[in-house]
Amino acid sequence: MLPRHPHRTEDCRAISEILQRVGDKWTVLVVGKLGDGPLRFNELRSAVGGISQKMLTTTLRGLERDGFVTRTVFPTIPPRVDYELTDLGYELLVPVGALGEWARKNTERVKAARARFDGLHA
Repeated sequence: MLPRHPHRTEDCRAISEILQRVGDKWTVLVVGKLGDGPLRFNELRSAVGGISQKMLTTTLRGLERDGFVTRTVFPTIPPRVDYELTDLGYELLVPVGALGEWARKNTERVKAARARFDGLHA
């Protein structure tokens, strides 16, 4: 029996895993901020705004693990740690930037659609 779609299950799983990483709101914001150059942890936390220390740590570790970010520790007192996009991270800026721009342009349209939906289903 032929599958109803031409995609392999392994491909779908792989794509899903990557989209889970790059599609969450904190990843989009962190990658966007790092697109301007390396930042220290607290600089990044201030730039992103609203992110907890734990969530920023978790997000950065995931991005580092997946090859989007490098973490450089400088032997100073106190230690200085910089985070920077890798080449792969810079490539990610293109679709992330496009998604962010689309969201900014369409915020009002989405809000209007939600209001219509909520009004019909209240």
